[in-house]
Order: sequence, then C-alpha cells, then structure tokens
Amino acid sequence: MKNYKRLLIYIKPYLKRLGAAIICIIVAAGANLYVPWIIKDMIDKVLADKNMALLNVICIGIVVVFLVRGIFYFGQSYLVSYIGQKVIIDIREVMFRKFQRMPMSYFDKHQTGETMSYITNDVAAVQAALVENLIELFTESSILIGSIAMMLYLDWKLTLLTLIVVPMVGYAMKIFGKKIKANGTVIQERMADITSMLQESISSIRVVKSFVREDYEIKRFCDENELNFQAAMKNVQLTSLLTPTVEFLAAIAVTFIVWFGGYEVINGTMTAGALVAFLTYAVNLANPVKRLSRIYGKMQKAMAAVDRIFHVLDLQEAVSDKENAKILPPVKGHVSFKNVTFSYDGTHDALKNVSLEVKPGEMIAFVGPSGAGKSTIANLIPRFYDVNDGEILIDDNDIRDVKVHSLREQIGIVPQETVLFSTTVMENIRYGRLDATDEEVIAASIAANCDEFIKQLPNGYDTFIGERGLNLSGGQRQRLSIARAILKNPRILILDEATSALDTESEKIVQSALDDLMVGRTSFVIAHRLSTIFDADQIFVIDHGKICEYGSHSELLKMNGVYANLYHIQFKDE
Repeated sequence: MKNYKRLLIYIKPYLKRLGAAIICIIVAAGANLYVPWIIKDMIDKVLADKNMALLNVICIGIVVVFLVRGIFYFGQSYLVSYIGQKVIIDIREVMFRKFQRMPMSYFDKHQTGETMSYITNDVAAVQAALVENLIELFTESSILIGSIAMMLYLDWKLTLLTLIVVPMVGYAMKIFGKKIKANGTVIQERMADITSMLQESISSIRVVKSFVREDYEIKRFCDENELNFQAAMKNVQLTSLLTPTVEFLAAIAVTFIVWFGGYEVINGTMTAGALVAFLTYAVNLANPVKRLSRIYGKMQKAMAAVDRIFHVLDLQEAVSDKENAKILPPVKGHVSFKNVTFSYDGTHDALKNVSLEVKPGEMIAFVGPSGAGKSTIANLIPRFYDVNDGEILIDDNDIRDVKVHSLREQIGIVPQETVLFSTTVMENIRYGRLDATDEEVIAASIAANCDEFIKQLPNGYDTFIGERGLNLSGGQRQRLSIARAILKNPRILILDEATSALDTESEKIVQSALDDLMVGRTSFVIAHRLSTIFDADQIFVIDHGKICEYGSHSELLKMNGVYANLYHIQFKDE
C-alpha cells in the first residue's frame, strides 16, 4: 500500500478531472442499477395490474436512461484514459530524470537494456494498471456498492445472508494476490533480461556476423523468451484459479438467495418481482466481484512493476550537490590532487594517496600499464565519481563544494570511443554548446580539421550520420568529437587515449587537431602511444594506483625506470 499511495500522488495534479470522471462513473453505474428495478415494476405492477400507462413510462425511461448512460460512459472512458496517460508520461519523465542524475557507478553495474526496461516495460505495466483497470475498478465498485444498497432496501435479512460469503472472497483474493504480485516481479525481471539481451545483440551485430554467431544469438534469445513464457504462464495459472474460486463462492451466495427468497415468496413476505429484482442485483453483485478479482490480479502484477520503479527512484544519487554548494566561477585551470584515494567496489583501491599539481595551461600526461589507474584519475576530475579520501581542487575550490553542472561545463572530454547521435553532423557538433550558431559550428569544424570531409558528405553539415556515427570512419568520428570539444571551449581538457584506435594517417590528422585544441588549456592526456606526449610539461607514470615516477620525457628516460622500459618496448626497432 505504501508504493500504491505514492503512485496515487502522481494523480494529484489531475484531481478535478478525476472528480468529473468519478461522477461520470457513478451516473453510468446508476443506469445499470435501474434495470433490475424495471423488471420488478414489470412483474409486480405492469403484468399483474395490466397497467399500459406505466408500461409506456417504463419504455420511455429505458431509452432516456441508456442515452444518459452512453454520454456518461464516454465521459468516464475519456477522462480516466486522459489521467492515466498523463500519469504515465509524468512517471516516465521522472524515471528518465533519475537516470540522468544517477552516478557512473550505477551504469557500471547495470546493463543498458535493464535500464531501458524500467522506462519501457515497467512503466507500460503501470499504464495497464492505471488506464485499463482503473475504469473497471471504479465502475465495478460503484455497481457493487449500488447493488448492495438496493438489496438492503428490498430485503435486509436476505442481504445479510448473502454477504456472509464476502469475507471468504476477500481471503481468497488476499492469498492469490500475494502470489500474483511475487510472480509479477519475476515477469518484469524476465522482460528486463530480454530487453538487455536484445540491446546487447543488436548493438553488437557486426561482431555477431563477423564470428558467424547468428544461430548462437537466436538460441540465447529463445532461451530468454522461454523463461519469460514460463513466468507468464504461471501468472495465467494464478489468475485463472482466482476467478473460478470467486465464482464458486458467489454461486454459494446465489444458492442462499434462491432458497431463502423462494421461502419468503411462498410465505407471502416478499413479492415475486422483488425476488427477481433481488436475484438480478445479486448477479450484478457477483459479476463485479468476479471482475474485481480479475482486476485485483492485474493490479498486483502491475504493483510488482511499481515496486521496481520506486526502488530505482529511491536509490541514492552518490554524486550530488551539497545543500550549500556554490557555482564554480570561470577557472584558470590550476588543478591539485591531495592524497587522493579511490575505490570502485569499496574493497580494492584503484588509486592510493595520489598527489599532483598542475599549473594553468600545462599539458600533463598519464602513462602506465592497463588497469594502473590512469582513466580513474580522468574520471575523478569531472566528478563522475567522488573520492573516498583526500581532495581534488580546481583553483583552490574543492570540487565537492561546487555545483556539478558548473564544474563539468568548464571541462572538455575527448574519449577513446567517440559517441555520436543519430542526427545531423551539425547537431552532433553543436552538442558541445547548444546555443552555438551555424557559423561557430563551422569554425570549430575547421579548427578540428574536419570541415573538408564534412563538405564531401551527401548533404554536408545536414547529413544524418546514422546510429553512433557508424557511417563515418574512426578518424572522422574522432575529429567530430574534437570539434565538439572546441565549440565548448573548456578551460580544462581531458584526452582519454583519443588516438589509440586510429591508423597512422588518421592519427596524424587527429593529433594535429588535438595539438591546436590544447593550446592555452590545462590538458590531461592519457596516452597509449608515447610519441603523442613527448612535449608534455609533466608525465606521470601510474602503476598499481600510485605515481611511481614523474617528470619530463627526457628526465624520465634518464631515470631508466618504468617509463624508460615502456619507451624501449615501443621504440625498440628505432
């Protein structure tokens, strides 16, 4: 109920429409309740007394009542659907905002498909509960309450006898509801697995085809599909058992009515028309109970998705602004690490007591074996993660004391794997600064040595480059990434092995663009190829999370240590 109440909070902005919808539902349900009363009057007054005038009134009344019912039925369907759809849009937006604020550590531990499943499959399950079942819930509840009221009016003793079965129905729904909800959680997890597998397989389709693993991927998908089928069938078993159980209990109630009502008619304490009307209301009572049991099952399944959604919304955002965080003013680029220690898993340190100082405009390089901690340093500067111990200062400002967006706005990153979006070349570069003019975008492209190849594309800067820019070469994608960084015009620049995946010719072009980009900026370069960092002001050699050597290229060679060893390995032929 806690999460269900939280879900209802999202309906609060639409209370006026909800009130109008409830009025429509009550009126439409009231029209249904009028039918048994017509049957009673037909038997006790029209047929018994041969009252033609009353017959005419009843016929006109039927037409009017069902006309009104149709109008209000449309009103209830439209208003409830409107509210349900708006609530779903709001929840989907809240989920997306949450994922945008989640720290990098969350995405390190969760698959992309799993994250997508929350916004697609889980929210869709909530949509089914709110839109499809909410109308039925209100309608059947109104008919249920109205039928009980009319039954009490006709014969309170017979009504009380009938309602003995209600606690049994409630107990059955409680037992089945727990099982259905638990199984609903399994279904949502299976759907998340399918989404993850799909995302992984389709995004890696080139690898799949190159290794001729189509049949293997099909088998993986079929296995996941089968697990989802089994979970779905378990849900069908439970809901299919719930409905006949409730129907059987309702049949017991009808049996009581037939026997005791017949006894009262025989003894003259109840008219035949009243008994028929009572039986009709009892059927009206049984049908809502049966439908409510089905709705209850669906709602419990949906609540499993609601629980998953609120679990994510309740996750702590590890990297967030302090209450008194200030805006980081325009920086000069003076960066200091003071005894920084950091661990990804809380057990193994990726960095241990790292201290370094970088003056504004300096080019700093990090080298070392894979897994030594080079990229970790780069990830800590824009505060993708928070340090476990020590501090990182930019112009004497602890980066944990400033607003995250004001920090990252002044840092440009050119990663090893360029990420481009499925839009035009112009919009991909403009991502660096959304308010940039077309002229500024073109100027950044010229500075990044990519204007020439862009003009050769079918539609120039308006060419759609496809998903992740796969229609372009690696060097072209990297130059677009550099143009994006130039357009942002950051004071601090991070180059994370930006040329390591390129061929020699592309590397020279990209490196030329990078050299121009680094002029006048504080630059951190994570290097795989040592030839790209010979001119660095300082080179830090990282090994096992510690700085084991640092100095200029010539100074490090004279030390004849780790750096010299790396240098001789790469340039042994020369």
